[in-house]
Amino acid sequence: MARRRAAPKREILPDPKFGSELVARFVNHVMMCGKKSTAEKIVYGALDSAFDKLKGKVKDEELPLLEEGEAGGEGSISLRIFKKSLDAVCPTVEVRSRRVGGSTYQVPVEVRPNRRIALAMRWLVDAASGRNEKTMALRLAGEIMDAFYGRGTAVKKREDTHRMAMANQAFAHFRW
Repeated sequence: MARRRAAPKREILPDPKFGSELVARFVNHVMMCGKKSTAEKIVYGALDSAFDKLKGKVKDEELPLLEEGEAGGEGSISLRIFKKSLDAVCPTVEVRSRRVGGSTYQVPVEVRPNRRIALAMRWLVDAASGRNEKTMALRLAGEIMDAFYGRGTAVKKREDTHRMAMANQAFAHFRW
């Protein structure tokens, strides 16, 4: 922990394809060893694959309903899919260890909005890494679609976190 002052928040530039800061942050979470162009290919490939999977299951007349009136074609629909799947993974409460007296309690606390998104992105990437598809783009697309439908490893992680917080609700008065 910094002793002098809090580190300033860096400004993240929106990604080139969708113009979304959310997708740019997700690319940064997928990136390994500074290979940003590879991470962009993986994320854009995953979003395109997720759009194709949804297009195969939904009739063409129903696709504009996903957009909620926004202008744009396939890109805005895949962005809408990504946002909905990310919302399905975002936790609202988590437990933090708090030492009181001589014992440690798991105290449920509300998650800040910035951390909520960061946790959801981290869980999506981790869950995708554990899947069995051939490429990372297909794994990520599968996990995004599972989250879109409210199932999958990342959604299970969120539910486990919420369950843990509910189980320790008796210690909520130790919150700081």
